[in-house]
Formats: sequence, structure tokens, C-alpha cells
Amino acid sequence: MRTKQREWLFVAACLLLGFLANVSFLYGKIGISYLIFIAVFYAVLFVRFGFTFEHRRIGLLLMAGIWLLAGSFLFFDSTIFYVLNLLVIPAVVFFHIVLITSPAKLNWGKLSFIRLVTGKLADALLYLTNYLRYIGRTVARSRRRVKNRTLRQILIGILLAVPILVIVVPLLMAADAVFQEQIENLFFFRIDVNFVEIGFRLAFTVIAAIFFFCIFQVIGKKTKREIEIRETPNKRNWPGIVAATILLILNVVYMLFIAVQFQYFFHEGLLDGFTYADYARRGFFELILVTLINWTILLVFMKRVKEEGGKQKRILQSLYSTLIVASGILLISAWQRLTLYETAYGFTIDRLLAHYFMAFLLVIFAYTLIRVWLENLPILHFYLICAFLFYAMLNAVNLEETIVENNMERYKVTGKIDIHYFYTLGAEGVKGLVQLYEQEPEIPELKSLLIDKKIQLENGEDESWQAFNFARNEAKELLEELEL
Repeated sequence: MRTKQREWLFVAACLLLGFLANVSFLYGKIGISYLIFIAVFYAVLFVRFGFTFEHRRIGLLLMAGIWLLAGSFLFFDSTIFYVLNLLVIPAVVFFHIVLITSPAKLNWGKLSFIRLVTGKLADALLYLTNYLRYIGRTVARSRRRVKNRTLRQILIGILLAVPILVIVVPLLMAADAVFQEQIENLFFFRIDVNFVEIGFRLAFTVIAAIFFFCIFQVIGKKTKREIEIRETPNKRNWPGIVAATILLILNVVYMLFIAVQFQYFFHEGLLDGFTYADYARRGFFELILVTLINWTILLVFMKRVKEEGGKQKRILQSLYSTLIVASGILLISAWQRLTLYETAYGFTIDRLLAHYFMAFLLVIFAYTLIRVWLENLPILHFYLICAFLFYAMLNAVNLEETIVENNMERYKVTGKIDIHYFYTLGAEGVKGLVQLYEQEPEIPELKSLLIDKKIQLENGEDESWQAFNFARNEAKELLEELEL
């Protein structure tokens, strides 16, 4: 009896999660509602499984990152991460709950663990199919218990007709005013309800509840996939001489390239005949692409190349190290080029993200260099953790605020600023426009942009409690106080 009661409470909790998902994500812009949903979701998880989880250190790290990403919907108003986090957070949450409910001896740093995560999704769909079949068999058995077959069929017909009428009748009322008046008089009140929207929200709630129910049922259960994920030695079957030849040729080309162009790799100005676009922008993308190719070569060779003897091993390690150093120099050169381009043309999200991405690659290459000489260090673990921390850090630093501040500093020096780019940003762009208007109200088109933003915020979808956001609220208050 107690077990059945707990199961019914669990079903009710899943329905609550489905309803909360509907309220949190389908009522305009998302703000504080994401944090509330994450809190309730993990509360249900902990109640369902208790607090005895595995992989606690990485689990706590992911948990902190998830809260940070969800908190970005409350504290920041990023135009790029708002969309990205709608995809990234659910993926990280699912990876996290699969990880902490998996056996402690499972190596999550192997690519096969990704197959386990995707396999859990397949298990959830299979569980859903079997559950629906069970419901169908239960309904079939209940039919045999009903003596009056005609009455049973009439009741089934009524039940099936109701949802159809809910959709059809409002459509007919919209098509004919007389029919609408007759229906309203018949029921003694005006029908002013969007039944289509209600039906959609109800369907979303039920589907989300079923999805959560199936997910919680399949995670934590051992399958053949957990058994298949075992520690197996890397298959090193590529000839070391071939790899050494390739690396030697590449390193010679890179050293020659660096030596020939070193005069303007770190030059503070431009060489004769070069524009900023030719010098900085084009060279930047090509150097980044070369660096990514080098990183791919390193990973493949370190995993697949077979070292024949200690001497060949040292030669390969030296060639790996040379390739990493050359890649680092190319990254520094790309960094300098992009900085020069920003000085000339201003700061944008794309350019600032490129700076952070280069810093991320430098950290990756530095660790890979250590890994070349200390082979016992795990590499995929570090890459995954570093990538997640990098993404979480991007959400925490408020990129758009940095962009606005840098462009304002550039405006003080050069007198140049792109107010239309500020207009495309979120709340931080609005703050920048307000600050700029207080300093230079005569800038062309600035006043009209602020008026447009004020109208958007007043008529937008930010009034609901779900959409509450500190940055947007502050921007709206600044616009209200501004005399336009």
C-alpha cells in the first residue's frame, strides 16, 4: 500500500513538473521562471532517488554550472546566450542526471558514455511505448467487464467527440456571427476563451509530464550499455614513422611561415599596401582554422600512432611539442590581429567570443603539451570539464556589458560609435544608449532609437512574473526616467 502511494505521489510530481514547464516556458520571455523550474526538477529527482548519487565531484561541478546557466536568465539579458541556453541547459541536465545515477566505476570520460546518454533517451521512448501498451491492455480488460455494450460505446463516442467540439464550435462561431450569438444566448454567457490555446497548453503539460515520468523511470537502471563501457586500451596501429614524417613536414612549414612573416606578426601598425580588413580579418580566420587542424592532428596521432621503441617515442613527443608551440604562436598572432581590427572598427559579440575562444584553445594546447610528456594524465576528462567551464564562464562575465563599456571607451578616444549595434543588443545595449544620450543627446538618430526601445519594453512580453529579469528591469527604469 505504501509503495503504491509513493508511486501515485511520483506521478503527481511529474504532472506538477509538466504544468510548471508549461507555465515557465510558454508565457512570453523567460526570466526567473527557469531557476524555479530547475529547483523543482532537482527537488523531484532527489526525492525520487534520495541523496545517494555517484560521481559526486563532477556531479557537483555540473550542478553548479547548471544553476549558473539558469541564473543567467534572471541576471543578464544576452541576445546570443538566451537562445543557446534553451538548448544547452536541457542537454547538460540530462547528461548530469544520467551521470550521477550511473555506477561509480563507469568512466564518463570515454566517448562510449555519450552512447549511454543517448541510449537512455531511447530507453525512455521504449518505456513510453510499453507503458501505452499496458494502458491499452488495461482498457481492453475493462471493456470486457462492462455488461451493456451499447452504453459503453455511447460513452466512448461522447468522450471522443468532446475534444473535437472544443475545437470545431469556436471556429464555427468565428465564421458566423448569428451562430455565435445563438450559442452565447444558449449558455447565458459570452464565450471568450481561446480553446485552441488551452488545448495546446494542456497537451504540452501532459506530454511533458509523461516525458519526465519516463526519464525518471529509466535512469539509474542498469542495462547492457553500462557493462559494455569498460576500460580498454587504445588501438595504436598507425606506423610511427609515417606520423613522424607528416609532423616533421608540417613543423618545417610552420617554422618557415613564422620566420618569414614574423616582422608583422606582432607589428603594432600596418605594413604598406595593407588595409585593416586584409591584414587582420582575413588572416585571423585562416590562422584559427590552421590551429584547429593542428589540434585534430594531435588528438588523432596521440590516440592511434604506435611508438616502436623509446627513441621513436621521444622523437614523436618532440614533434608533438613543436607543433603545439607553433600553434600557440599562430594563436597569439591571431589574437593580435583581431585586437587591431577591434581598435579600428569597434567591439562586437562575435569578436569578443573569438578572443575568449582563442584563450580557451591556448589552455587546451598548454594541457595537451603536458599530456604529451605525462601520458597517464586523462585528456578527454579535461577537455569536457574545460569546455563546460568555458561556456559557463561566458554566461557569467556578461559579454554585452563588456562590449558596451569597450565601445564607450573607444568613443571617448576616437569619437566613433555604432549606436545601431547597441540597438541590437539586450538590456546592456539599452543602458549604453541611455548613457550615451545623457552625454551627447545631439547624436543623429539616437533619440529615435531610444523611443523605439521604450515602446518595445512597454508593449513587450516582460510584464509577467515568469519574465522578471534584473537587467531588463533596470533598463526599463532608466528609459522611464529619461526625458525624451
